[in-house]
Amino acid sequence: MKVGIVGVGFMGTTHAAGWADTPAQIVGFAAETQLEAGKLAEQYKTKVYPNIDAMLPDVDVVDICSPTHLHHEMILKAAAAGKHIVCEKPLARTTQEAWETVNACRKANVLLLVAHVVRYFPEYALAQSAIANGQIGKLAVIRLHRGSYRPKKPAGNWFLDEAKSGGILMDLMIHDYDYARWIAGEVESVLAQCVSKHHPNAPVDYGLVILSHKSGALSHIAGSWAYPPPTFRTHIEIAGDRGLIEFDSDSTAPIQNLILKSGESDAPDVGLPASPVSESPYTTQIKEFYTALKDEAAIQSAQSGQPVQLQSLI
Repeated sequence: MKVGIVGVGFMGTTHAAGWADTPAQIVGFAAETQLEAGKLAEQYKTKVYPNIDAMLPDVDVVDICSPTHLHHEMILKAAAAGKHIVCEKPLARTTQEAWETVNACRKANVLLLVAHVVRYFPEYALAQSAIANGQIGKLAVIRLHRGSYRPKKPAGNWFLDEAKSGGILMDLMIHDYDYARWIAGEVESVLAQCVSKHHPNAPVDYGLVILSHKSGALSHIAGSWAYPPPTFRTHIEIAGDRGLIEFDSDSTAPIQNLILKSGESDAPDVGLPASPVSESPYTTQIKEFYTALKDEAAIQSAQSGQPVQLQSLI
């Protein structure tokens, strides 16, 4: 299975580490410049592509870790070429573009993984399992919090360009929208506010979103880009009519001094939550997609009674 990765920032680097823990072969990286992709290409002893178009003939799977506003076009190209796709969240910048990508993948009969990695964090997965098993009864109120620092880039910080990233409400908080829908079902209405809408020049941002689910549950989702690097903290509180589930990422941490410092920080460009498990949830996510591709081949082989090469799936 040959994989090409588009985007070599923090997420591209993270996805590459995940693929390296599978039998798949990373055949190359594409980025805005060859200089950017060179470091990862050297690490994995593979090649640099000038763009996704040059990469497509050589791969079975495209892993898209580019800025959000580029996802739509890249997914359409990969699907048209018959390639299976991993795409970092958000799937696209707008709902219309997201539906277009999903429909394109369905039409091309290719597998698409939207990398909502929170589902693979053990505390979130365990809570979902407990809810699905009815341990806390009918869900009533869900509170989810995700707090970090504003994403930073050496140049051209697209994260802070809402037209490209969707800002805090989309780029950061989409993790918890996805999780809320996973545990409480579809949403009827949304009410949202964030600091940047009223104070666009503020050095920090904070968002609050209330989701009204068709099931009757309410999700209160808060997100902040207001902590000093490298802080990343999360909190879960899920109340049902028979019980309560709580998780706080700070619960076992020592006293913390959260002080903004002047000058550069050695924190990564984007804050990422930590996990105590031995395998990174990002790697677990990639492994599941790899297994899904193998299983698809197994199903086709069982139906036909003939060997199926992975290349024939695309």
